[in-house]
Amino acid sequence: MVMAISDKVKSNGQATQGFLAQWHEDVHCVFGRDPAAHSVWEILLTYAGVHAVLMHRISHRLWKADWKLAARILAAFSKMITSVDIHPAATIGRRLFIDHALGVVIGETAEIGNDVTLYHGVTLGGTTWNKEKRHPTLGNNVMVGSGAKILGAITLGNNVRVGANSVVIKDVPACCTVVGIPGRVIQSKGTQIQNRHGIDLDHHLIPDPVGKAIACLIERIDELEAGQKQAHKVLVEDSCDVCDAESICVPKKESPVKQAARL
Repeated sequence: MVMAISDKVKSNGQATQGFLAQWHEDVHCVFGRDPAAHSVWEILLTYAGVHAVLMHRISHRLWKADWKLAARILAAFSKMITSVDIHPAATIGRRLFIDHALGVVIGETAEIGNDVTLYHGVTLGGTTWNKEKRHPTLGNNVMVGSGAKILGAITLGNNVRVGANSVVIKDVPACCTVVGIPGRVIQSKGTQIQNRHGIDLDHHLIPDPVGKAIACLIERIDELEAGQKQAHKVLVEDSCDVCDAESICVPKKESPVKQAARL
């Protein structure tokens, strides 16, 4: 049945790669992005993210062949066994890898490029009820950290990294890093890709703009305190004889009456 659907999709000019070739790439791309993977059988039997992507390939072809109810039923079944909710109409490129694959949601009009990596808790969600393009578009080599939410019909360029738990609601240029709520670009790497395979998984190297700002404030406070101490030292050494605050610096002498009462 799947092959028949594949032929129908090809006849409409919508398929650019063979079905089995897609499955082969979806499985073998795991070795380059998860050092815990040891064999093909391990991936096929234990990786829920791979299961979700493989079943989406089928449901997407059912959807394109206008067997929409069957596509939705298969997508619902996939959601029950993988905890990954991918709408069958979503367009997914080659070699998508969903690591750990818990709580991932990919909406109907979402578009995902090639060699994209999603971690658990990622949402590619919509921001309108209108029947239009309402979900994000991800370019090639995009990495989305765990818990991140990318909302609306926005575009993330190639080689973008999204920090964990970020909420992205605006377009992100290519080769940038975005973090925070709402997401903001904090780093631009230009066009160079560090990883020789073209996939940048160094999401632990994302800068901390809040920590940097606090460090700058602490450094500034130290400078101000040092300057204040120096000014106070000069004031005490040179001007105590005429200082208006002499009564504060030098303790007041007790009156004879108080001294007698204390005795």
